Amino acid sequence: MNEHTVLWLFVTMLAILCTASVTTRLLFARYGATSTLLNLRARVHAWWVMSAVLAAAFALGRGGTIVLFWLVSFFALREFLSLLYSRRSDYRVLVLCYYFVLPLQYLLVFWGSSSLFLTFIPVYAFLFMPIAASLSGDSRYFLSRAATAQWAVMIAVYCISHIPALLNLRIPGYSHNILLLLFLVAVVQASDVLQYVWGKLFGKRKILPMLSPSKTVIGTVGGVCSAALLGGALYAITPFRPAEAIAIAFLTCVMGFLGGLVMSAIKRDRGVKDWGHLIEGHGGMLDRMDSLCFAAPVFFHCVQYFWAGGA
Repeated sequence: MNEHTVLWLFVTMLAILCTASVTTRLLFARYGATSTLLNLRARVHAWWVMSAVLAAAFALGRGGTIVLFWLVSFFALREFLSLLYSRRSDYRVLVLCYYFVLPLQYLLVFWGSSSLFLTFIPVYAFLFMPIAASLSGDSRYFLSRAATAQWAVMIAVYCISHIPALLNLRIPGYSHNILLLLFLVAVVQASDVLQYVWGKLFGKRKILPMLSPSKTVIGTVGGVCSAALLGGALYAITPFRPAEAIAIAFLTCVMGFLGGLVMSAIKRDRGVKDWGHLIEGHGGMLDRMDSLCFAAPVFFHCVQYFWAGGA
C-alpha cells in the first residue's frame, strides 16, 4: 500500500459523490421534491459529511483522528442524554459522563492502553455512575435513570471509541491501520445506503414496520450482501484475504443493521423521528452513527483476535 493507492481511493470516492449529487439534482429537476428524492438528497449530503470526516482523519494523523472521534462522541452523548428522562439530582452523573468518563476513555485510546480501554467503561464507569447518582439521595426512578446514563455512555462513548482504537492494533505485516478505519466506515455506511436503494427498487415485505417502516426484507438482504461484496473489493487496503474481507464486512453490516433497529426502538419509545438536527436534513450525529455504534466493537474484536494475535 502506498500514497498513490490512498489518493486514488479518495479520488474515486469524490467522483462517486459528485456523480450522486449531479444525478440527484437532475432527478429533482425532472420529478420535483418527492419524499424519496428528499431522503436520497439527505443521504448524499450525509455521505459528503462522512467523507469529509474520513479525509480529516487522514490529514490529522493518529492524534487528530482520536480528537475527531472524541468530538463525535461528545455530540452523540449530548443527543442521547437530551432525549431521555433525567432529574435535577442527576447533575453529578452528567458531570461524570461529560468531564470524566468521555475524556478519560479517549485518553486511554491515545495512550494505547488496550486492557484499560476495554474495561474502563463497562466495569469502573458502570460502578461509579450509580454511586454518584445515589449520593443525591433521590431514589425516584433510580434504576431507570442509572441504566439510561450507563446505556448512553456505552453507545455514544464506548462503542464509538472502538473506531479510532483500530489505530492501536499491531497487525504483523500491516501498518496502514487508518485504512482499516476507512474500510469499516465505508462498508457500514454503504450498507445503509444500499439497503435504502434495494428497498425502494425491489422491497415489498417489511421486516419490523413498528420500529423501522422503511426497512424491507429484500432491501436488507440486498444492501448487506452488496456492502459485503464492496468489502471484498476493498481487500487490498486491509490485511484480509478477499474471502475474509467479504466475511468480516458481512458480519459488520449485519451488526450495523441490528444496531439501527435498536436505536430506532429507542427513538420510537421517546416519540421522536431523529436524535437531533446537527446534520441538515438528516437528523443528528447518532442518526449517522447508529449502525457504526454496534458494528465498530465487533469489527475491532474480530481484527484484534484473528489478525492482531489478541494483542
